[in-house]
Order: sequence, then C-alpha cells, then structure tokens
Amino acid sequence: MELVFPTIEHKNAAWDFKQEHIDCGEMTIHGDGGLDIAAAYEDWLAKIQSDLTRDDGIYVPATVYFGVQDGRIVGVLQIRHKLNDHLMGAGGHIGCGIRPSERGKGYGSRMLALGLEKCRGLGIERALITCNKSNAASARVIEKNGGVQENEFLEDNGTIVRRYWIALC
Repeated sequence: MELVFPTIEHKNAAWDFKQEHIDCGEMTIHGDGGLDIAAAYEDWLAKIQSDLTRDDGIYVPATVYFGVQDGRIVGVLQIRHKLNDHLMGAGGHIGCGIRPSERGKGYGSRMLALGLEKCRGLGIERALITCNKSNAASARVIEKNGGVQENEFLEDNGTIVRRYWIALC
C-alpha cells in the first residue's frame, strides 16, 4: 500500500472509486477533499492543488492522497497541516474514506499509519482524529494506531463525535 498524490492519470480510477460509493448509497466520501461533489476531475485536481497552501481563516493547508494497493484506489486520505477552531472540534488532522468493497481488509489501519508518518514530516507532534460514535470500525482503526480518546461531543445535527489524540513524537 502506498499514498499517492492524485494526478490526471488517476481520472478513470478515481471516478470508479467515487461511483462505487454512489452505487452503495453513500453520497459523502470522508477525506476526499471534495471529490464526492466534483463535477469535473480536472477541477478537483486544481482545487486540491490550491488546498496545499490555502490558509484563509476558514480553510487550512491540506493534502489529499489516494491509498493505492496493487494499482487500485482502495481509499482516500486528507491531512490538514494545522487545526483551526472548527477542526479542533470535528475533523481533526486526518480524514479517511475506504472504498466500500475494500472495507474490513485492514486498508484503513494501514492508510492511517502512513498518514501519521506524513503528519510527522509536517512537524505535527500530536494528531487529532475524530469519528462518529456510531462508526465502530473507524474507532478501532484509530485505536489500533495509538489513538487515545479524549472526549465525545454532540454536534448540532445530533451526531455524537469521538475525539482521539495520537502522539507522534
């Protein structure tokens, strides 16, 4: 497994990845930097390129990677280079989504581990990772990678979110 920055060469594979989520009734892909709502792949590539340095008080610099195993996109991961007030509550440093047909195979744990290495390279000493309380699989992935739950909070929409910290130094 490797994390790779998306390029135009990934276009067909990325649309296939997105379509599989849609076919499974999932309209949101966590950690995709907006691929799930992109009308054109080229526009999404331009957006994630600008996201590398975007820091306007609302958005923070972020990098999106595809998780690739044997040439196939099995997941997507976004690393936020720093936290703002919103991300301190929900979102954290890393968002991750696994292709529906590839869940339960350990890809989430491996992608998070690789993402944490990228965070170390950015000088992040403690990574905040969040997940919905109802998402037991994500909680296991976070805990397997050293996540220690700090607390839970209730979002305005009624979702309970768990906040975990992972020490990186």
